[in-house]
Amino acid sequence: MTCASCANRIERRLNKLDGVSASVNYATENAHVVAPAGTDLDRLVAEVEAAGYGVREPAPPSNAPGEGPGPEPEGPDPTRALRDRLAISAALTLPVLLMSMVPALQFDNWQWLSLTLAAPVVVWGAWPFHRAAWVNLRHGAATMDTLISVGTLAALGWSLYALFFGGAGEPSMRMPFELTVQRGEGDHHIYLEVAAGVTVFILAGRYFEARAKRRSGAALRALLELGAKDVAVLRDGVEVRIPTDDLRVGDHFVVRPGEKIATDGVVTEGTSAVDASLLTGESVPVEVAPGDAVMGATVNAGGRLVVRATRVGADTALAQIGRLVTEAQSGKAPVQRLADRVSGVFVPVVITLAAATLGFWLGTGEGATAAFTAAVAVLIIACPCALGLATPTALLVGTGRGAQMGIVIKGPEILESTRRVDTIVLDKTGTVTTGHMALVEVVVADGEDRGEVLRLVASVEDASEHPIARAIADGARREQMALTAPSDFANTQGLGVQGVVDGHAVVAGRERFMADWGLHLPAELTAAKEAAEAAGRTPVLAGWDGRARAVLVVADTIKPTSAEAIRQLRSLGLAPVLLTGDNQRAAGAVAAQLGIDEVVAEVLPEDKVMVVRRLQDEGRVVAMAGDGVNDAAALAQSDLGLAMGTGTDVAIEASDLTLVRGDLTAAADAIRLSRRTLGTIKANLFWAFAYNVAAIPLAAAGLLNPLIAGAAMAFSSVFVVSNSLRLRRFR
Repeated sequence: MTCASCANRIERRLNKLDGVSASVNYATENAHVVAPAGTDLDRLVAEVEAAGYGVREPAPPSNAPGEGPGPEPEGPDPTRALRDRLAISAALTLPVLLMSMVPALQFDNWQWLSLTLAAPVVVWGAWPFHRAAWVNLRHGAATMDTLISVGTLAALGWSLYALFFGGAGEPSMRMPFELTVQRGEGDHHIYLEVAAGVTVFILAGRYFEARAKRRSGAALRALLELGAKDVAVLRDGVEVRIPTDDLRVGDHFVVRPGEKIATDGVVTEGTSAVDASLLTGESVPVEVAPGDAVMGATVNAGGRLVVRATRVGADTALAQIGRLVTEAQSGKAPVQRLADRVSGVFVPVVITLAAATLGFWLGTGEGATAAFTAAVAVLIIACPCALGLATPTALLVGTGRGAQMGIVIKGPEILESTRRVDTIVLDKTGTVTTGHMALVEVVVADGEDRGEVLRLVASVEDASEHPIARAIADGARREQMALTAPSDFANTQGLGVQGVVDGHAVVAGRERFMADWGLHLPAELTAAKEAAEAAGRTPVLAGWDGRARAVLVVADTIKPTSAEAIRQLRSLGLAPVLLTGDNQRAAGAVAAQLGIDEVVAEVLPEDKVMVVRRLQDEGRVVAMAGDGVNDAAALAQSDLGLAMGTGTDVAIEASDLTLVRGDLTAAADAIRLSRRTLGTIKANLFWAFAYNVAAIPLAAAGLLNPLIAGAAMAFSSVFVVSNSLRLRRFR
């Protein structure tokens, strides 16, 4: 494919088949086709070939055997042949340009030397354009190659006529250079510099465009190359090195300090810090211990780990991110479909305009030279290259940059939604908070030693599997306390636990449970309990030997970045709404800490979608951020669904944006990046349209030399791609 109208024609042919929906992307050179079960692939291929194009299977990503389309591997530089053609053509064209544009350099018979140098450029240098134009002509179509081919061959043909049959072949012929069309008959005027110069400018535009397209896909290529190539698997207690592709679910493998984790899994032995910056953009390493999940392609920054593989190959987080980004890059935004429709009819319209320009100038008696020059300028200036590149290149760079930052944009239509959103609904647990209970405070009675109290209570709680009990035990371990296994342990469902530790009959739980054991709270502990409940936290009372000794406060802690994230979301014009199934007091306490004014509490999982719908009925455009299965329906209902990547596959599938690092600041980054990408697309389209709208009348009016037209056309494409590449610097 050489321009957007090529992609448009293939797309139209495929979409004519019964039940087939196809989207063909010029920038990525991919066709994304949805067809009914049983559709013959050969029939689809035949349709593409009937349009004059070829089909090849896309190379699968190396870490996802057999999975769908992936970006091109690095390999040999595919732009080399184009670069060589450009270099040779430029070397031959430079003397022609100098002789034609500088009268002082025009010696006797200079025009014949110009012909000798220019002819190979127009025939061989522009051969890709001529070949594509011929193929299109055979299929009854016209593309920008048709415009370039007709324009350059017409300039060469006129020059040959003038040299052999007009007065331009005289040894003493001299020719001035003008930026506008030269009036008069002028059959002594030749256009070899136009034919060769336009060819070189278009080749240069194609070369820089190809390089830029390759660079714009580099982010995704780099992402897919992150995975480890081999792994040390434990076989009967012995480490065996095998390729990562041979790893199976359930295998235990060793990750030494500095090594990449081969695939998604759960830590079974060892503690360490894991650096996920390459995959999620999160700069701070995360501490992991037995039972914690880890993702493939992240780096073990600390101690030795043994990991049990839970997902391999195409099921890993890395492969899913790659697949989602590739699918997004293959899609089309609504604004791109408009550009496609325009470019689809653009070429025939331009050819008609060029013919009309030729007829008008001849009819006004200005002469064949002026008429011909203006018509050629119209043909060359109007190539709709920039239109076809405006959206896909920005989308390619934007989604690739997002993937590097741990933001997966599901599709181009999502970009429009981010611009309109004015409200963001935040699920509390796992989104604003960590989703895990943690020990946040230990209040002891007068005369008690805090360390000893925590050690005794944590020892009893360590025998329980309840989340609150685990939070207390883990809190003690974080303080490097050695816990003792209790004797006579008993767990009373919903009330508390009891056990004997170091000769003390320790009781921990609710106030009613304490009263059953004859333990009553002194005033200072009663005040601590009431303060914890007022803040929406869970107090655990503890005592032994006939006396209440402490209140241990447990809470689902707010993520350290949540407050900053709320501030950023507000700065983007979004009003935050906290949504939770917790009681009003607990939700209010979290909202107060984060500065959220609107809280919807005590909501059942199935009612979350109703809350989103109610806000939409009020005229708001709603984004929803969540991480659980119970958030999936609300994510799907919202105008913009943001799934925390630390959440479930169901939530991720239902969302529009996935935030891999599970940090709410990524939501603000995602909306900012999406808006920036959309802004870049609109700027590209504006300049592409404005360029054509402004330039065609100038060319038709004879105010534009075809040589300048060729340079301007090539520049417009390079400008659009370069503007898109600025997204690579997004922070």
